[in-house]
Amino acid sequence: MTWNGPTAQTEDVHRPNKAEVLTLGVDGFLVRFGTELSEPANRAALAFRARIDAADMPGVVETSTSLTSTFLRFDLERADHTTLRQALHALLAETDWMAAPLPKGRRLWRVPAVFGTDLAPQLAEASALAEVDAAQAVAEICAAPLRVQTIGFAPGLPYLGQLPSHWNIPRQTALTPSVPEGALVVAIRQMVLFPVSTPTGWRHVGQTALRLFRPEAAEPFLLHPGDEVLFTPIPREGIEALRKDPAGGARAEPLP
Repeated sequence: MTWNGPTAQTEDVHRPNKAEVLTLGVDGFLVRFGTELSEPANRAALAFRARIDAADMPGVVETSTSLTSTFLRFDLERADHTTLRQALHALLAETDWMAAPLPKGRRLWRVPAVFGTDLAPQLAEASALAEVDAAQAVAEICAAPLRVQTIGFAPGLPYLGQLPSHWNIPRQTALTPSVPEGALVVAIRQMVLFPVSTPTGWRHVGQTALRLFRPEAAEPFLLHPGDEVLFTPIPREGIEALRKDPAGGARAEPLP
């Protein structure tokens, strides 16, 4: 979810980190590390949220991150704007957040996926736009883990990235009426995994058996910001067995 909408007002700019501190409504702050997605800005947002949580600032009742920003909401009866703004400045001055270590507790998820076939029919189209053939496209998508940059749009939906620069392909000009749960789609150097069947303007290149949103579970969202996802190609016939697995064949391991 992104909070840097039309109600946000710039209060000041923290020059060492070039982080904008903005008020959001009557009970929120947004610390924005960039207006365009980049690895350092996403790293800063994730690391700074973890620092706010660790600081246990009086009155703060909620924190979250977008692609490049950290959000906090506070209780007006227990904190005030001036005090919290000063506290945010003090935390920003501690380090270069663009180069800060990522938070502890992250996980690497190994996720089997079918690429192409009738299950993911836009692989050839997307790879042509990226100026690689389909085999090379799959190799690049699966070459390295992709970070969960944020969760948003739908419950538990991860934005994953970033792919190499030639994957800065546009969204479609028209919507695909529906892709299924577990669909892996691509645009603008990012990938998205869908937790539910939904329309999309991104191209459907892979299909997983993941169940990302589990409302009955203690933790309803399978993935969390800062986690990493490494896709493994499997043949078309392999997905039916994975659908019988509650984890969809995915396996997680802790990251250092």
